Amino acid sequence: MKNKIVFFIFFSLLSFNLLAEKVAGVDLNDAAVITGKTLHLNGAGVRTKFVFDIYVAAFYTASPVKEVSDIKLDADPMRMAMHFVYDEVSKDKLVDGWNDGFEDNLSDTQLKQLKSRIKLFNSLFKTVRKGDVILLDYIPGKGTLVTINNKNMGRVTGDEFFHALLMIWLGEDPVGDDLKAALLGHKESDDE
Repeated sequence: MKNKIVFFIFFSLLSFNLLAEKVAGVDLNDAAVITGKTLHLNGAGVRTKFVFDIYVAAFYTASPVKEVSDIKLDADPMRMAMHFVYDEVSKDKLVDGWNDGFEDNLSDTQLKQLKSRIKLFNSLFKTVRKGDVILLDYIPGKGTLVTINNKNMGRVTGDEFFHALLMIWLGEDPVGDDLKAALLGHKESDDE
């Protein structure tokens, strides 16, 4: 009887650790592995525009990030995952969104320094539909790997590029304050 109780408790704890978080109907993994390093779900929330849910964003880090100042780019990989819940987002709208986010959160000097990399980044996208997943993986020393639905679309070099990309969600003028808070693990997102 004692062995059954111990087994039940062990199995219950194991099952609890394997459960994924659910946000806006999207099941999120509680962990991801990049270059052999296990990352944990730091926070997740919904990107809403007007009254429409566009995507669920999930931010994975090796150690908890509660403030932007906690981000250490040269240490561990990171991932920003975008799970689309809106019917369709055209490539042009994605690119416009990226450009707006960069312009809202970077200085003119930073934009000028990253201009060619932003152009390359924008070229890696295509129209996405409900159920599609974009992964933006930061690999220290190698840059940002863009994957859409498990297909490698390309890579943008430089640690500073990934930092600039993160500012779209975590900067002074993020795509949504509630989403920023959710990604930093402060609360669930219910944006604009």
